[in-house]
Amino acid sequence: MKELTPREIMHELDRFIVGQQDAKRAVAIALRNRYRRSKVDEAMRSEISPKNILMIGPTGVGKTEIARRLAKLVKAPFVKVEATKFTEVGYVGRDVESIIRDLMENAIRMVRAERMEQVKTRAAVLAEDRLVNLLVNPPKKNNSNNPFEFLMGTKKEPEPTQAEQAQLAVRREDLLRQLRDGQLEEREIEVEVEDSMPELELGGNSIKLGDMMGGMMPKKTKIRRVKVKEARRILLEEESDKLIDEDEVREEAIRRAEQQGIVFIDEIDKVAGRSAGGHGPDVSREGVQRDILPIVEGSTVNTKYGAVRTDYMLFIAAGAFHVAKVSDLIPELQGRFPVHVNLKSLTKEDFKAILTQPENALTRQYEALLAVDKVFISFEDSAIDAIANAAYVLNETKEDIGARRLHAVFEKLLEDISFNAGGDEMPNVYLNINGDYVIDHLGPDEVTMDMKRYIL
Repeated sequence: MKELTPREIMHELDRFIVGQQDAKRAVAIALRNRYRRSKVDEAMRSEISPKNILMIGPTGVGKTEIARRLAKLVKAPFVKVEATKFTEVGYVGRDVESIIRDLMENAIRMVRAERMEQVKTRAAVLAEDRLVNLLVNPPKKNNSNNPFEFLMGTKKEPEPTQAEQAQLAVRREDLLRQLRDGQLEEREIEVEVEDSMPELELGGNSIKLGDMMGGMMPKKTKIRRVKVKEARRILLEEESDKLIDEDEVREEAIRRAEQQGIVFIDEIDKVAGRSAGGHGPDVSREGVQRDILPIVEGSTVNTKYGAVRTDYMLFIAAGAFHVAKVSDLIPELQGRFPVHVNLKSLTKEDFKAILTQPENALTRQYEALLAVDKVFISFEDSAIDAIANAAYVLNETKEDIGARRLHAVFEKLLEDISFNAGGDEMPNVYLNINGDYVIDHLGPDEVTMDMKRYIL
């Protein structure tokens, strides 16, 4: 884990998310407390648990993005789930323990990617050697009618003579030189790869049939005809897998999921509500809350990689709470989210900042997209003002969908340009977008709020 102070965490989040300082402060403190916990003595460490966070605010204001960027910042396993996906046990729906199984899959994927990067250089050398062997001696299919020759290893090829070995050595050197010079990238060769085994879903875990046989049966392979550049990727993955200790990957992934995992539960307000009469939809909603409660409180979940404890994972719940209130959650679940932060609706100034400040601002995204088709666009300040005002007006007069409104505005604004752009014969086009262009293409009613429409 990176040793970032809360101020440094805030600074990193500010690069991608505009405003919402209270929420950023809360997650920055929660993240720093994890580092602080790792430095106290072991007896005290086991008593310190994360202070889970409940984010309250309308859609599209940055709740999910804050949690996702936080996890990416410290390379922590992260999973986002919708509370509405789960129902009370006994009804149709996903088992809530699948949240932790998904988190473990992400942790395994993350740790394995790190280990593969560490062995990449050595694996590349081994893959290159195998690639040369395939160019010299393509794999031969087993045409024998006796399957025991393959299983017992009794079928052998005749040994080459000294003259043949010398010729092979010269040919290998020549092919190796061509391979490193990139002259053989488009050449097709045959590669023997492992054939994927079918999987069964048992108790929420995917189990391969080969694993159930304990590895007694030989791995099934098949011959693929691919280009050299694709064969290099296949062989590099195979050699990397051989160099990685899977037991060490599994142990590190479990440790990282337990100590650093972040679970984001969205739409928690959709399952809020307690039934006084003991019937109706509120019964099912309360059932979902009670299903989620043990995981948030701390429990052990069995996965195909081993038992995973949830005691020290950070849970972040979020909801708009337009209709339901936080007090509609069952008291036990409320108590497990002691930190409450309110996220504000976006103003016109917020939209202007979103369009200009973040490194991944939409203006930069669309400039990069259209530059692929030789259309080079730029936005004047007047255009930024008009776009921001249009997004604000549409959120005020229609459904408030937060920053997602900007996507709809940009698609309408650049529809003609995006449709007409494209084609190798098209010359370079430079287009400067100003406020008048925005008004012409969005319409004056979309850019300025006409209050006369709301006076009866």
